[in-house]
Amino acid sequence: MQPTTDATRSRALEVLDGGIAFMPFEAAIRDFPAANYNTRPPNVPYSFWHILEHIRRTARDILDYVRDPEYREIHWPDDYWPAPDEEADEAAWNETVRQIREDLAALRAIVADPSSDLDAPVLNAGSRSGHTLLREALLVAEHNAYHIGEFAILRQVTDTWPPDHGG
Repeated sequence: MQPTTDATRSRALEVLDGGIAFMPFEAAIRDFPAANYNTRPPNVPYSFWHILEHIRRTARDILDYVRDPEYREIHWPDDYWPAPDEEADEAAWNETVRQIREDLAALRAIVADPSSDLDAPVLNAGSRSGHTLLREALLVAEHNAYHIGEFAILRQVTDTWPPDHGG
C-alpha cells in the first residue's frame, strides 16, 4: 500500500472543515439565541442543544476510536444522545461547543500529521476490518455535515436566524 498523498490529506482536512458543499459548524451556530438552546422544533423529539451534544458525543467516540489502543465501544443510542429531558444552560451550551471545536482540532491534527498513514487500519481493542483513519475522519465530516444541516434548517423553521442571515 502506498503512503497517504499530500492531496488526500489536504482534501480530508478540507472536508473536516466544512464549507465546500455544506455549512461549516461556526456558521450554523453563529448568533444562536440562548433562549432557544432547549427549544424542540415542531415534530422533532430533541432540542438544538441535543443536536450539538450528539455531534460532540459522536465525534468524541470516533476520536477515541482512532487514538486509544484500549478503546471500548459505547452503547447506541444512549451514549450518543443526551437524555430526552436533559437541558442546557449557557455554561453547558458553551462547553458542548468548546468540546466540539477541541475534538475537531485534535482530529485535524492527527489527519494533518505527515506520519499518520490515513490508509492504515485502525488498531485497537474495538477496531473492525477496513476501518482506517481516513474512513473515520470522513465519517466525522459526513456526520457533522448531516446534523449541522439539520441544525441550520431547524433554525429556519423556528426563525432563530438573525435578520441579516440572508438564508
